[in-house]
This record gives sequence, structure tokens and C-alpha cells, in this order.
Amino acid sequence: MGIPESQLQTWSHQGSITQSSNTYNSIKNVLEASTTPYRDRNFECFLQGSYGNDTNIFAESDVDIVIKLDDCFHSDLESLNEDEKSNYKRMYSDATYCHSDFKRDVLKVLTAQYGADVKDGKKAISIAARGNRRKADVIVATAFRRYHSFKSSNLENHTDGICFFTSAGIRVDNYPIQHRENLTMKHQNANEWLKPMIRVLKNMRSHLVANGVLEAGGAPSYYIEGLLYNVPEDKFGSSYGDCFINAFNWIQTEADKTKFVCANELYYLLRDDSFTCWPEANGEAFINAVINLWNNW
Repeated sequence: MGIPESQLQTWSHQGSITQSSNTYNSIKNVLEASTTPYRDRNFECFLQGSYGNDTNIFAESDVDIVIKLDDCFHSDLESLNEDEKSNYKRMYSDATYCHSDFKRDVLKVLTAQYGADVKDGKKAISIAARGNRRKADVIVATAFRRYHSFKSSNLENHTDGICFFTSAGIRVDNYPIQHRENLTMKHQNANEWLKPMIRVLKNMRSHLVANGVLEAGGAPSYYIEGLLYNVPEDKFGSSYGDCFINAFNWIQTEADKTKFVCANELYYLLRDDSFTCWPEANGEAFINAVINLWNNW
């Protein structure tokens, strides 16, 4: 019989906005204060993740914040030929203030404000929840460019993103602005069914994790957003139940999942051994688990 429409509708609702907004603004004010060591640098703060994409559910508490340094950038030159790489290297030199300097200073600023609530993690600086403040993760990043061609400084083509380094020194490149803009455009073209359906799937994930069917952390929100982003717009509409049936029938019987892309359209969605892709086994486990949940409700 499937999951009742009333339950799907409940799951479609957006989580708390006011408290997360207040958390973001208070931390943003600290990061942008006129007394910081990097106050004369070019940088910007913005939201990413579920709150930034309007796909947050009530079970989620983290607020994801990016602070991006624009005074330097890292690059992906893989698409350039040898002449273009030489042109690039002649044009640019190493920055004197780079990611490690910026992260050191940001960590100092946050620790001065929030004390022992601040922890430097594998990917982000976390700030523990306290009082009305939600838990927050601050990604310290620099600008990033994926180059497609480079004839000269006035004749080049690249895609802008962000990058950061893990505690193990591994660079992670991503494109949160493209992710958010593409997701919003798809949502509008799908008659505004996409984001509520993402919240439905995220609540299904929470239910499955709570009941021991899925492992926690195996289906991050970013990848759930990417999964539904690949579903054709004409599969959305009418009701939440119809959206679910149409989407997963297409995913399982018509789609070539090896060609699925992340919502930024710059990475494949399902690939192993990548910081930016969903491990294939985890993706399949999630898809099968939500279908079984639907069939056996």
C-alpha cells in the first residue's frame, strides 16, 4: 500500500529556520569582525548544506558555514595541454598568505569567542551547541578554479569553486554555489516538488537509521539531494506518493545510475574512492532501503 500521504506530507515540512538563521548570523558576525587578523583580506562567508539549500528537516541540528579566502586560489589543470599549463605557470606565483595561514587565524578567532566549544576536526571547525545556538561546522576554504583552457590571462576559461584541506592534508574541491543554484532551478522547474521530496527522503533515512536498517553517515544529505536532482522534472507532481513511485521506478528501471551527477553537475554522483562522490554500495543500500520501507510500511 505504500506510506500514507499524510505521513509523507509531515516528512516534507522544513525544519527550524529561525534558530539556525540566528546561529549563522552570530557566527558570521564573529568571523567578519573588524578585529580579526585577516580583516584586510578579501574573504566571504556563506551558508552551505541543508539550511543553505532549504532542505533541512527537524531532526537536523548542524549549521554549515563556509568562510572562503579570495586572495589566493588553488587550481585543477588536468584539462589543460602542456602549453596551456606553461602559460598558467608563467602567469601565477605562490601566494604568501595561503589556506594554512587563514585556517590558523580563523581557528584563533573562533576559539577566542567560543572557548572549549571549538574543536578542529577532520574537515571542519566545529562549534558545539549552547543555549539557543545550534551546533555549527565552519569550513575554512580558499577560492578554487577548474581550468578548461588557458591561452593567456585574458583568454582563459575556468569554473569557480572552493577547496579546503583535511587534517590529513588531502585537498577537497567542491562547488556549493553551483549546487545551490542548480537545485533551486530544478525545484522551480519541477513545480516546487523537489525540495519537499528531498526532505521526505531525508526523514525516511532518519527512520531507517533509527531502526538499524541503515548505518548513520551512509547517506549524507548532499548525496540525497544529488540523487533526486537526476530525476526528470516530469516525474514530480500530483502527490508525494506519486512523486516517490515515479522517481524510484525511473531510478530502478530506466536510468543509467553510472551517469548520475551531483547537483553541481561537475562530479559524478556514484563513484568509489572519492571525497566528493557517494560510494556505490552506500548509494545502492539507501535506494534499496527506502524502496523496501515503502513496500513494507
